[in-house]
Amino acid sequence: MSNIFSLISDKEKQSTSSATETQEYFVNMGPQHPSTHGVLRLLLTLDGEIIRKVEPHIGYIHRSIEKMCEKDSYQQIVHLTDRMDYLSCHINNEAVCLAVEKGLQLEVPDRVKYIRTIISELTRLSSHQLWWGVMGMDLGAITTFLYGFRDREQIIDIFEETCGARLTMNYNVPGGVMFDIHPNFQKRTKDFLKYFKEKLPEYDELLTGNVIFTERTKDIGYLSKEDAISYGVTGPSGRASGFSCDVRKKDPYSAYDRVDFKEIIRTDCDSYGRYKVRIAEMYESLHIIEQLIDNIPEGDFKAKTKAVIKLPPGEYYQRVETARGELGVYIISDNKKSPYRVKFRSPGFSNLFALDTMAKGYKIADLVAMMSTLDLVIPDIDR
Repeated sequence: MSNIFSLISDKEKQSTSSATETQEYFVNMGPQHPSTHGVLRLLLTLDGEIIRKVEPHIGYIHRSIEKMCEKDSYQQIVHLTDRMDYLSCHINNEAVCLAVEKGLQLEVPDRVKYIRTIISELTRLSSHQLWWGVMGMDLGAITTFLYGFRDREQIIDIFEETCGARLTMNYNVPGGVMFDIHPNFQKRTKDFLKYFKEKLPEYDELLTGNVIFTERTKDIGYLSKEDAISYGVTGPSGRASGFSCDVRKKDPYSAYDRVDFKEIIRTDCDSYGRYKVRIAEMYESLHIIEQLIDNIPEGDFKAKTKAVIKLPPGEYYQRVETARGELGVYIISDNKKSPYRVKFRSPGFSNLFALDTMAKGYKIADLVAMMSTLDLVIPDIDR
């Protein structure tokens, strides 16, 4: 009898073992998926619900912007850059203008520096507002989307009155800005500052302390400081891993050397840390604008430039801090009206390819939170 029971026990063990065996398989997430925030395809290697590998497949919205720049004038190039990271369009425009001005050794008026900095920080705020609203919605909190867009509309209205557009906006030009600020610009900006300083704490009340949200973001998507540096992860995503990389501090441009603000750095290295950095950065953006809005110098809004701009032969590089991280503009000039070569170092490209390291060992549902905290804008990656 003991031999019979022993035989039955062995068969039960075999059946139990075969039932728990898993097999790796592949799943396409995208290219059309709501959580990828654009036409991005992720090839996932899964063991059940556990992620073993993430392979980003990009290029679905590639438009050859860099090659187009080689046929355009320096003034025309500016208008292509807001089609990359369309949530940081003013900052992208400024990056090209600064690179051209560096090549021309052109000093722009102080009024321009102040206006550009205020516009850039309003752009950063509007981008972070959209990110916050969309991140909450990615994790099931619909109210954040409505709150974020409600507040963002006030900034977009200011932009529309300033430059006539609401999404792919153009205001910066080599030498300055297209035209002077609207007579209502300072008043509307100060009204927004007062309004949003009261509303921003609601973001923490609604989402930051929510127990479901914290469970889905804390200790999820770990990215060490060493890996962040290795992958070239910049912006809030890099600073959440303890990597000091704010271009506004490291290599100041426009009026950033004339204002006091903190570089927000955390050592959480997880999705929650990346979230907290952006929330804190919104407070800093408000603080920067407060220091400048009543102190815009009088003077010209544009330095004198030739109708046809030709940079002296050579190589020129300029970097700026967009809402997603470091954007670099590299220009090779052969003294013609169009550059010989243009290369953009987009923050989203580097940030995206850290996703495989962040995602290994976590579940598919966690991947959605990780992507949201990276704040990917796919046209910034597919140039």
